[in-house]
Amino acid sequence: MAPPMSADQFLSALRAEGLHVVEVDGWRTHNRAGHGAWGPLNGVMIHHTVTQGADATVRICYDGYDSLPGPLCHGVITKDGTVHLVGNGRANHAGAGDGDVLRAVIAEKRLPPCEKADTDGNPRFYGFECENLGDGEDPWPPAQLLAIEKAAAAVCRHYGWTERSVIGHREWQPGKVDPRGFGMDWLRERVQERLK
Repeated sequence: MAPPMSADQFLSALRAEGLHVVEVDGWRTHNRAGHGAWGPLNGVMIHHTVTQGADATVRICYDGYDSLPGPLCHGVITKDGTVHLVGNGRANHAGAGDGDVLRAVIAEKRLPPCEKADTDGNPRFYGFECENLGDGEDPWPPAQLLAIEKAAAAVCRHYGWTERSVIGHREWQPGKVDPRGFGMDWLRERVQERLK
């Protein structure tokens, strides 16, 4: 069982991986405390935002919506590869997903099909929202893909996890399609190479 990183540890892990990190005001204490557990941590979840424009994307992920308060992740990865930290602690990003998938992540095994939503993922995963329209046409610039790889690897490196601890939202929750535009097996291969 992995305890949550402190804000300083999270920031240091990302910077040690060579990422350009921006600290959004208030991120260190911005979370959904009081609305459920935070930890133990088991993995990293990648999302796309269905938004356009770095400033607007970061603001939405920090503030959330009327029906889903922020933070909506821990870090926002914009098109230029910058990681904007918006939350530290429980965040509204994973939602309910498949407990069999969580067990596979914990065991670092190949993921089974995602078929049910019986387990709260918000306490279990660090979440990175990645700026993209998610329409299958909006490009993923190389700098952004590299930052996604580095961010996932940074968390895995801190905990001693393998690439099997990195999943997409679509692999966790039935009906989700994110991240759309690249394959999660492809991303895990890149994370595996980085962790060597």
